Amino acid sequence: MKRILLLSTLFISGLHFAQDIKVAQAKTENERYREALNDFKKLVAADPINGENYFYYGDCYFEMEELDSAKMMWQKGYEVDKLRALPLVGQGRVFWLEGKTTEAKAEFAKALVMTKRDKLKKAEVIRGIVEIYIEAPNKNLDEALVLIEEAIVKDPSNEDNYLLKGDALYARNSSDASEALKAYNQVLVLNPKSPRGIVRKALIYQRARNEAEANKMYNEAKTIDPTYAPAYRLNAELFMMFGKNDLAIQNWEKYLELNNNIESRYRYVNALYGASQWCFMLPQLDYLVANNMNNFFIQRFYAFAYANCESDSLNLDKALAASDRFFTMVPKEKINYQDYKLRGTIYQKKNQDSLAILALEEAASVNETAYKEISNELIRIYNKNKLYDKVIAAYDLRREKNEKLLAHEEYDLAKAYYFGRQDYKTADSLFQIVIDNDSTYVPSHIYRGRCNYKMDTNNENWMAFPHYLKVTEMVQTDDRLQPSKKPFVLEALRYVADYYSKSNNKDLDKAKMYFEEILIVEPNDPVAKRVLGVQDPAPTTTP
Repeated sequence: MKRILLLSTLFISGLHFAQDIKVAQAKTENERYREALNDFKKLVAADPINGENYFYYGDCYFEMEELDSAKMMWQKGYEVDKLRALPLVGQGRVFWLEGKTTEAKAEFAKALVMTKRDKLKKAEVIRGIVEIYIEAPNKNLDEALVLIEEAIVKDPSNEDNYLLKGDALYARNSSDASEALKAYNQVLVLNPKSPRGIVRKALIYQRARNEAEANKMYNEAKTIDPTYAPAYRLNAELFMMFGKNDLAIQNWEKYLELNNNIESRYRYVNALYGASQWCFMLPQLDYLVANNMNNFFIQRFYAFAYANCESDSLNLDKALAASDRFFTMVPKEKINYQDYKLRGTIYQKKNQDSLAILALEEAASVNETAYKEISNELIRIYNKNKLYDKVIAAYDLRREKNEKLLAHEEYDLAKAYYFGRQDYKTADSLFQIVIDNDSTYVPSHIYRGRCNYKMDTNNENWMAFPHYLKVTEMVQTDDRLQPSKKPFVLEALRYVADYYSKSNNKDLDKAKMYFEEILIVEPNDPVAKRVLGVQDPAPTTTP
């Protein structure tokens, strides 16, 4: 009788722990990670030699992207319990994440053999393997799909199988999501009120930028289960994608009502960062710091938020201080070019161009993407500070990378040769390239005139004449008084007038005509007035 009672007690206790695991798993699925972790902590404390508790404990950390903690739990489960299959899967996951694929597959194989007589358990083991094949950086999608089909055969009524199948199909071919959608639809055949299945479908439409369909499905999921937090988070991200920040923040606030924990707020900050909602970030960051979350990512977020939210001198100082803390705290491999670029932006706003240049040059050196994004900004600052050799070097580097310069870039490079190196021959050839691309751009003709004037010692050959003449022909009478064109026109008219009055091709009638045109543009031009004998009107006397 006592034995019967003992067995009965153990059976009830086993059911209790199984239910507790399911509750903790549901919290993980609902992104209530801190609560889930507390549940798993209690489970392993109550049954420290049950490796399955450690497996799902590690699973929670994996979903939180805390890989070191996940691996620690999986290894612990393997150490205490090699008689169950899931701890073997956990150890295999550790190997897989470390790139030890042969060792990983060996552990997976042992787990599959161990469960060959238990269909449901084998399906559970398969799902554990398939998850890592799909979600790890080193994916194994073809094998994942083969395995999940076996899980479907062994456990055909489990919606998790079809969710994973859809995930694998989408990961393998995101450009054609039709097969993934079929898998998610099968989830809804099994359970028409599965918020997970509906949200998975919504995500596909979201990634295809189908706002209306995605939003419809998120609302459907929220109606079915108003406590399913991922629906609100993903709906918020959808709205942020389309710039509907008010609606996004409403959904985030609901998400935080359901998941009011530090990790959820951190997710919120990440989303605000991605959507460039700088001013909304600051109170959330203050909350995180007040609750003892103050990693280097927090300092990065502070730097961006202060630099871009009402960037007065005080906020710029705060932004720079946060950036300094970030660079002090962060491992070098975690620094990206955006971090250097931000420092460059801050220094520019503080009118400290020399420091801005150093930061932006560091940013541009990180990778090819960074260089393409930042080189134009660097060239702008070089030009502003008359660092023409750096302008030339920057364009030379782009040419070395086989980049074809645009017409305005050729123009910019030509000016660098003109003003910086005073290499008028090279500058002249570059201005001609600009003209070849756009013959209507007047400044290019002006600069060809200037280059040829500089190369023509004492103006002996009047080399600039055809270029200045072209300017006079291009700028019509009605446009000559425009502030942007008047200086160019006067420069050209004066040169052409001089040519016809002083060169070997002297033509006094034409010279007179051009001096008259000068006076139309600038009535007080002293040279034109003297040549044409124009007298200033006598002063009016007061009777």
